[in-house]
Amino acid sequence: MDLKSAIILLAGPTASGKSKLAIKLSKVLNGEIINADSMQVYKELKILTSRPSLADEKKIKHHLYGFISVKKNFSTGAWLNIVTKKIKSILKKRKVPILVGGTGLYFKALVDGLVQIPDIPILLRKETRKYNKKIGQKKFYEELLKLDPKVKNFILETDTQRSIRAYEVKKFTKKSLYYWVKKTKPALDTRFFKKFFIHPSREFLIKKINLRANAMFKQGATKEVQKFFKLNIHPDLSANKVIGIREIKGYLDKKLTLKEVKNLIQIRTRQYAKRQFTWARGKMSSWKIINPKNYRDFLDNLSINCS
Repeated sequence: MDLKSAIILLAGPTASGKSKLAIKLSKVLNGEIINADSMQVYKELKILTSRPSLADEKKIKHHLYGFISVKKNFSTGAWLNIVTKKIKSILKKRKVPILVGGTGLYFKALVDGLVQIPDIPILLRKETRKYNKKIGQKKFYEELLKLDPKVKNFILETDTQRSIRAYEVKKFTKKSLYYWVKKTKPALDTRFFKKFFIHPSREFLIKKINLRANAMFKQGATKEVQKFFKLNIHPDLSANKVIGIREIKGYLDKKLTLKEVKNLIQIRTRQYAKRQFTWARGKMSSWKIINPKNYRDFLDNLSINCS
């Protein structure tokens, strides 16, 4: 495939150097960068989410970074709708869309499509959860199989969340969750996707994570968290999950020392990276692996393919 007509997907664990590689890719391919990280969409959390710098944004056109308020929920479906339009817009300019980020679910939605199920009434959702809690997951699963026998092939008996979802979908739509899954198609032609996953060594990643945690405080992460809590956002909103918010709050409340906070952030970032690797092993096995040590060879090969 001519890479000049491709859609580049660049995934990898946090702190693996995705953003820098994306900029280099953009220069080689005449591309524009699109965010595929669910936490970098928030405008008020630039430092903690390690959004691209203003200098980087001046080098290459960046899209979908810092455009949503932390006071709002932002779903995978909402991202998919916006990003599909953005990709088409970039392609019309005869440029290469380069999607970069660490949110596996975003990439899955783009590559496989997102299941489009009619909105389930809140009352039914509450009743279903209440019923599950009342009779227990084992009996609930037995009831689910009576209601929708097809789910036996793709939902485990121990999977409470998906069992509840399948139950409420069947109750409301009168159709199996499996029907909606089979109906799902990607919004774009997947033949044009070129998928890459950055896979650094454990030692490389730990070093980068530790450096990033220290740099955040020099850049003003403490002030960013202070401003965040002044907004008094609802505790259930997704922005609260950003690594560093809880930890720095402990420092501001004088429950933790600065050293303890940095250590906690480093530990939780490593745990997050581990989850990203686990997702990649299960969902991205067909993606081409890139080692950060071989970036030069990788970029040289792209240059040859584009010449």
